[in-house]
Amino acid sequence: MSHTIVETSSATLWQNRTRTGLKGYVGKRDLSEAFVVDCLRLSDTEQIVTVEWPRAHEFYTPTPQAHSPLLFTESVRQALAVSCHAALDIPMDYRLGWEYLRSDVVASALRTTRRPTTVQLRVVHSAIRRRRLGSVQLVAHVEGAVDGAYAGSAEVHYSAHPGAIYNRLRGPRADSLATFLRAPAPTPAVSPERVGRSSTRDVVLTPTDEADRWQIRVDTSHSVLYDHPHDHIPGMVLLEAASQAAQVSLGVPAIPVGFDTTFDRYVEFDAACVLTTTPVGPDLHGRPRVRIDAHQCERRVFSTTVTLVPAGAH
Repeated sequence: MSHTIVETSSATLWQNRTRTGLKGYVGKRDLSEAFVVDCLRLSDTEQIVTVEWPRAHEFYTPTPQAHSPLLFTESVRQALAVSCHAALDIPMDYRLGWEYLRSDVVASALRTTRRPTTVQLRVVHSAIRRRRLGSVQLVAHVEGAVDGAYAGSAEVHYSAHPGAIYNRLRGPRADSLATFLRAPAPTPAVSPERVGRSSTRDVVLTPTDEADRWQIRVDTSHSVLYDHPHDHIPGMVLLEAASQAAQVSLGVPAIPVGFDTTFDRYVEFDAACVLTTTPVGPDLHGRPRVRIDAHQCERRVFSTTVTLVPAGAH
């Protein structure tokens, strides 16, 4: 996709949708965590979704100077939910799940200001395959802009399953509330400063006896990461764990701005998920990269290559 994006007026062309209505699509119980404020429908497969980042966020603004790159990813997640349910007529009870994510964000676009930041996300679905029993397979390309300047992009391959099919896939874990309540207590945390955080509460890594191995730390009382009961560890938690593991692996202050991720399986609450980190050399722009493989019960559940830039790049 080209690094340009069409400017749109602040007045929505999306008929009969209030701001509260759009926020209701994104799967957040706490609507203050829903960043979508507008949607412009260009065609059945293309929309421009506007999100508004708060001046500071309790989790996604780890330093006063800059937001986390995963705020961009969470915004993409919310934009796709709006696109699916409002533009593609995928019912609200369908369960969305990512299978592949490639994302890259411009570090300078994450700088905080005295006012909220408005981000326009152009969402284009290049493939939509509806299966006979109701499941849908989708491929989306998203490009973001702040004040008309390119801010980042993402490619997402994902699925949408009707409740009955999803419940069959998940078996005894399909009951989100019961599964969520059985999640174990949080394990010990890595020192927050090693992963670019100031509070232990925001750490999602537990150390192991090996220098390049970490365990995902689950704290279901974290109201941002676990806004409502889940039947598995959410993808945004997995990406945050990969982000923190990459920072520890690099050993110097750095910002994870790119992810190339394959989600193989659901990551469950009831077994340890172990991350292994391996430096893989710089990308074409000289930016360091770290590969992370995650295993649970001796099976790979996801893998990602994280691209980083020096912390001062903000």
